[in-house]
Amino acid sequence: MTLPARAQEPGTTTTIHTDDAGAVRRTVLPGGLRIITESTPAVRSAAFGVWSAVGSRDEAPADAGASHYLEHVLFKGTRRRSALELSAAIDAVGGDLNAFTAKEYTCYYARVLDSDLPLAVDIVSDMVADSVNRPEDVEAERGVILEEIHMRDDDPGDLIHDEFATALYGDTPLGRPILGTEDSINALSRDRIHGYYREHYTPSNLVVSVAGNIEHDEVVRLVSDAFAGHLTGDAEPAPPRVGGPAAPVDPRTVIIDKDTEQAHIVLGVPGVCRTDDRRFALGVLNAALGGGMSSRLFQEIREKRGLAYSVYSYTAQYADSGIFGVYAGCQPGKVDEVLSICRDEVNRAAEQSLTEEELERGKGQMRGALVLGLEDTGSRMSRIGKSELVYESLLPVDDVLACIEAVTLDDVRAVAREILSAQHALTVIGPVGDRLG
Repeated sequence: MTLPARAQEPGTTTTIHTDDAGAVRRTVLPGGLRIITESTPAVRSAAFGVWSAVGSRDEAPADAGASHYLEHVLFKGTRRRSALELSAAIDAVGGDLNAFTAKEYTCYYARVLDSDLPLAVDIVSDMVADSVNRPEDVEAERGVILEEIHMRDDDPGDLIHDEFATALYGDTPLGRPILGTEDSINALSRDRIHGYYREHYTPSNLVVSVAGNIEHDEVVRLVSDAFAGHLTGDAEPAPPRVGGPAAPVDPRTVIIDKDTEQAHIVLGVPGVCRTDDRRFALGVLNAALGGGMSSRLFQEIREKRGLAYSVYSYTAQYADSGIFGVYAGCQPGKVDEVLSICRDEVNRAAEQSLTEEELERGKGQMRGALVLGLEDTGSRMSRIGKSELVYESLLPVDDVLACIEAVTLDDVRAVAREILSAQHALTVIGPVGDRLG
C-alpha cells in the first residue's frame, strides 16, 4: 500500500490506512511541509517529532559532523526562548525532549501527556524553525561535542562500530562517523553551521509525525500556527531517499591496538538497502545467526564455551546499501578463538545450513519485535515519520507481518549465500597487537 502521490495538493488530507487501533493520515502544507499522524485513542500520551532529510552522509568531508553539531545547537535557544526555557517547559509537564542524528536524517521529538501536545508542538517547532544559532552558543557547544567524541573514544564497544563503518565503506559519507572528528569540529564556523541550517531545514525537507491520543485536524492547526511565516511558496515535498547506485565498499581489516580490558570485534559484509525485498529474509537470517539467546552465535560462543558476555549479529539499512555485522567482546587472549567461531558460523550460514526450526523461530522473533516495539507512542511516531521521509510507501503493520510470514527457507538460504559470501571487513579494538588478519 503506497502513500498518496507526493504532488498532493497543499492543505488536503488523505487517509493512508485505518485499522482497529486508529488511523494514519497525511496532510501537505504550503511550502511542502508534510504532516503524518497515527491516532491511537486508547493511550493517554502523544509523541511529536520533526524529521529533517539530512544526515551525516550529506556532508562534504570538510563539514564532517555538521548535522550532529547543528542538532546540538538547535537546543541552545530561539528568538522567543532561551535554552533553559525550552527544556524547562517540557520538564514542567513531565515530558521528554530529545533528538538524534543518523546517517540519512535527523529527528527532534517530545513525548508528553496528550493534553500537553500543544506545548510539545510549540517547543519542538520553535527549535527547528526559529533557531538563532548565536556565535557564543556554537562555541559553547563545540566543547560539548568534542567531549562526546572523547567519550565515544573511551568506550570501545561504541567506537568499534564507527571504525567498522570506515573499514567497510572507507573514506566515504557512509564510512565517516556521525560525530565528525576533532579536526572537522574545530574547523566548523558559526557561519557554516548557520548556512547548513538555512540550506537543509526548509519546509519541503521536513516531516512532522505525531502519534497518540490526537486528532489529525487539530495537529494540522497547531503545526500551521507553529510554522507560521515559513509555509510559503509552491515547493513540493522532497522525494524520499531511495535507490541510486550502490554506495562503494572497500572491505578492509583494521586492528586498533589499545589498552582495554576486553577486545571488541566486528566482522561483517555489505547488506541490503532499505527497500530491497530481501530485507525480510535477511532479518530472519539475522535472528537465527545472532539475534537472540537461542541463536547460533550466542549458543556457541557464550552458552557452550563461555567466551563472551555480549555477542550478537545486526543489520543496518540505507537508501542504497546496508550492513550485516557480527559483534563480540571477549578477553584479549580469546580473540583468535572467538573470531574463528564467528567466521565458521557465518560461513556455515552461507552454505545453506539454516533449518526449518530456525526459520520459524526467526520469523517469530521478527514478528514479536515489530509488534512489541510499537507498544508506545514514541515508536509509532518514529515509524510513520521515518517511513514518510525515506520510504516510497508506508506498509501497515499487518502487511509487514505478512511479508515476514511469507519468507521461505529458500529465500533465507539465497540471501545468506549471496550476502555472507562477500569479502568480509574486520575491525578489532583491544590489546592484541597486529597479529590478527
